[in-house]
Amino acid sequence: MNIYENVVILNASLPDEEINAAVAKIKDLVTNSGGETLKADLWGRRKLAYEIKKQQKGYYVLFVLKTPAATIKKLEELYKVFDSVIKYMVIKLGPKQVKALEVAQAAAEAAAQVAAQAAAEAEQSTKEG
Repeated sequence: MNIYENVVILNASLPDEEINAAVAKIKDLVTNSGGETLKADLWGRRKLAYEIKKQQKGYYVLFVLKTPAATIKKLEELYKVFDSVIKYMVIKLGPKQVKALEVAQAAAEAAAQVAAQAAAEAEQSTKEG
């Protein structure tokens, strides 16, 4: 299986419930096709660099997917008919990008672990004092 980065720009005028439903639909398609979503970052509403389909703003979502190539074809077909999607881009990550992604994930996990440990120590010191 390959690892892909997928940026999707959704219609910013959609309510948050519909945006969350669209993200869930994309995740479900990947999962049902034998892949997995490694990361889904909701970047939020932002002004577009240029007008796309008469829209000035878009809701950006970044997915990192580990999936077979056939799933990407299904995703692109969905994006073409899915009214919520204004624009999308799928990039297959090379070995260097995959390694950098793994290093970044390890660093984020280590930072979260340190933060959790610091919070536990702070809680313990307040109980003692």
